[in-house]
Formats: sequence, structure tokens, C-alpha cells
Amino acid sequence: MIPVCRLEDLPAGAAVRIDTTPPIAVFNAGGVLYAIDDTCSHQDASLSEGWLEGCLVECPLHAAAFDIRTGEPTCLPARRPVRTHEVVVADGVVHVRPGTREGSPA
Repeated sequence: MIPVCRLEDLPAGAAVRIDTTPPIAVFNAGGVLYAIDDTCSHQDASLSEGWLEGCLVECPLHAAAFDIRTGEPTCLPARRPVRTHEVVVADGVVHVRPGTREGSPA
């Protein structure tokens, strides 16, 4: 598992990028944590720099949107899902376990 940050450092509505290969974005959607690949499947843009509304993140480049629970795109121009990753909080620290398959629930 990859340590990300302290839970208190990731408030609701916020996102953080983990510089792994590929990069991973961790989101706090109303107190529930989700992790997806940070790179939009349409074009090379950081989803952690996008706009989070509920469980949808909008890519800052071309406004493609993804459901952070499943990795599935919800509108064009994105057509391919991004991978989801398991998020675990232990002793107040957020961790990510990479490797869930594309388009599946974390």
C-alpha cells in the first residue's frame, strides 16, 4: 500500500495526486475516499486538477467527466474508463492499494 497523506489533510471536496507510475488521484467526496488513475483517458490531463461535484470529476482540459466510484466516463469526449484503486485509512493515514482493473468498483 502507498501512503498518501493524513486524513485531516484531505478535506471534503479535495483531491491529491500521488506521483506513481501511472499517477493516481485520491478524492474526498463528502467524507468518502476514492482513488482513480490521475490521467484522463481522452488526453493527457490531471484529473486531480479537475472539478469534483458529488462523485463526478470533470477533466480540466476538455470537460470529460468520470465517476470516481467506478472509473467510467459519463460524457464525451472520454470513451474509455480509468482504473480505480482501493483506499484504506489506517491510524489516521490515507493509503492506496493500486491495481484494481479498469472500470470496476474500488
